[in-house]
Amino acid sequence: MKRIIVAILAVCGCMLLASCTSKQTENEGFVIKRGTNLSHWLSQSVDRGEARAARVTEADIARLAEAGFDHVRIPIDEVQFWDEEGNKLPEAWDLLTGALDNCRKYGLRAIVDLHIIRSHNFNAGFEGKKNTLFTDEAAQDGIINMWYQLSDALKDYSTDWVAYEFMNEPVADEHEQWNRLVAKVHKALREREPERTLVVGSNLWQGVGTMKYLKVPEGDKNIILSCHFYEPMALTHYTAPWTESGQYYGPVTYPGVMIPEEEFAKLDEHHQEIFRQYTTEWNRDRLESMFKDAFEAAERMGLQLYCGEWGVFQQAPAESKYNWYRDMISIFDQYDVAWSTWCYFDEFGFWSLENQEISDPELLSVLTSGKALGE
Repeated sequence: MKRIIVAILAVCGCMLLASCTSKQTENEGFVIKRGTNLSHWLSQSVDRGEARAARVTEADIARLAEAGFDHVRIPIDEVQFWDEEGNKLPEAWDLLTGALDNCRKYGLRAIVDLHIIRSHNFNAGFEGKKNTLFTDEAAQDGIINMWYQLSDALKDYSTDWVAYEFMNEPVADEHEQWNRLVAKVHKALREREPERTLVVGSNLWQGVGTMKYLKVPEGDKNIILSCHFYEPMALTHYTAPWTESGQYYGPVTYPGVMIPEEEFAKLDEHHQEIFRQYTTEWNRDRLESMFKDAFEAAERMGLQLYCGEWGVFQQAPAESKYNWYRDMISIFDQYDVAWSTWCYFDEFGFWSLENQEISDPELLSVLTSGKALGE
């Protein structure tokens, strides 16, 4: 039965791809609607050599295009592209440019996202470490130098097909620290690539609630505003072992009161503080209201809004998970928000690396059911 479902999805995807590709060629500029993250490949992974090369291949790019996605976001980490002395590590560069070549071959646009650098990690506070990026001028010069080198390698890719996200999930102590760095990196990149689309997120993990504090250079229409969204965490990170939000193992329901009163009463005082917000009604209206600041910021600046990460851990109850995805897509479609799921592979995704097959056909069907590019 799974093979039949996959075959049907592939056929539908091919039809959708033909429609999307024809519409893409009519557009000018970097225009996107729905995508996914190629996570834990050139970022947040210790794989090297053959294991890393096998993680994302031409077949994966072709598969995503056939399924109806129009772009991918490619997170990359400093440690995979440069050693501690700042020397390039050629293998990662070859994998990146190879993936971009395949994206163009199969009609996918791509966002190159500098995800983690040595002077900044969005998880630093949780790991008892301290970021130096926002207080160390040398570290700021370092990120600009990284982008100079990335630009040297990628500048020949059409601005219609490749965009740059110059840092993922900033966690500055003050919003103005991030705004100043945005201006600094923007100026440096614009001197080299005045037409390249730049994806810029808000401070504190690109949260929707901090979008109102984000400042980007005025008059530059080749900017996309980016947010990330994982609420309600009791659902999206259900039983995820790396976060306190995953330390609840009882029933969850979406839409509705997520955690029943009787289950909440079983929790200790510490966990009740964490999960109290999930004992009230969660539904589409609540999700939509949480995006208010992001919608208003995009409207005020006249820029595209992009949700670059959103998704649910695979262990979450299936019905609630799919209900959440449907509501999210409905909101994105209503407000013309482009998006990329976290992610393609395994824990949050719909493709099994181990079995080399679609692991969640229903999720893939839901994701490709919303509006496509140009609709």
